[in-house]
Amino acid sequence: MSNFIVTRELIKRLYSKYEAYINPILKLILALIVFSVINSRIGYMDRLDSMVIVLVAALLCSFLPMVVMSVLAGLFVLLHMYALSPECALVVGVIFLFMFLLYVRLVPKETIVVLLTPIFFMLKMPYVMPIAMGLLGTPVSVVSVGFGVIIAFFVEYVQDNASTLSSYETANMVSRIRLVVDGLLGNKAMFAIIVVFSIVLVTVYVIRRSSVDHAWTIAAIAGGIIQLVLLFIAELTTGLGMSIIGMVFGCILATVIGLALQLFAFHVDYKRVENVQFEDDEYYYYVKAVPKVMVSAPDKKVRRVQSNQSRQGQHPSSAKTTHQSTASSASKNERIVHTANGTSRTMR
Repeated sequence: MSNFIVTRELIKRLYSKYEAYINPILKLILALIVFSVINSRIGYMDRLDSMVIVLVAALLCSFLPMVVMSVLAGLFVLLHMYALSPECALVVGVIFLFMFLLYVRLVPKETIVVLLTPIFFMLKMPYVMPIAMGLLGTPVSVVSVGFGVIIAFFVEYVQDNASTLSSYETANMVSRIRLVVDGLLGNKAMFAIIVVFSIVLVTVYVIRRSSVDHAWTIAAIAGGIIQLVLLFIAELTTGLGMSIIGMVFGCILATVIGLALQLFAFHVDYKRVENVQFEDDEYYYYVKAVPKVMVSAPDKKVRRVQSNQSRQGQHPSSAKTTHQSTASSASKNERIVHTANGTSRTMR
């Protein structure tokens, strides 16, 4: 576990250091996935179903705020709907306008939730979103998750009824619009999923915010159990048409992912809990302090080691230097003396 914690702290430091480069890359990858999924599921406009357009749009989103990605994704959907049926595009435009106005006011920073929820539906893992947002978000996150559910079910409805929506046998525009609206508003499974996800998200949030020990673990496990029970009830009452085995494994997987999120977002040591009490002129304060699990990375010291050959190679130069210094000092002490008979002699 200590190695994992060291690795986690290293990843956090690297991310904080290179955040300016990592965020655009992550947004580029997410945009490529979102636009590619839209083109693969409802690619009714051939001109838009191009890798060049997807790449250009993804590059544009990588350097702009996340809300731009949601707007471009909505524009992709509108254009594909218009190629299928103008009436369908009109209904989608009204729904997107309402969602965008409500979204900007309530959850402007949860664009990624609106984008990821339909993708998780496509991957048959939608049960992850309410537990994850209950642990990481707020009760207002119900709005973003609900928008994602609506988009996912609408895309599925369009896929199942594409031939009917594109047929010109329908009497008039009003009939086509009514067909789309009835298909969306009459989808009991969609509203059942929204209610289930909302209950699970709020329940997980309330348990996660409580002061009991291991609150995140209890919240993730309780969220998985409650979600499974509510899905069974919705299946019996409204007929969701979902696989029972898929629901069981999906809720288990969502619980495991929720527990894994705890290691990154709320990893604390309940063995060292401290309860502190103090007061001021107006209030008494009872504080429960839970320390985070932190492991400092080991310091690496580099020691320079010299081999015997390198040491021996330094001896001649050292001896030479010593000899030169000795000769120099000796020459300073020498003196030339001239005798009376004209000869000279060196004196020390």
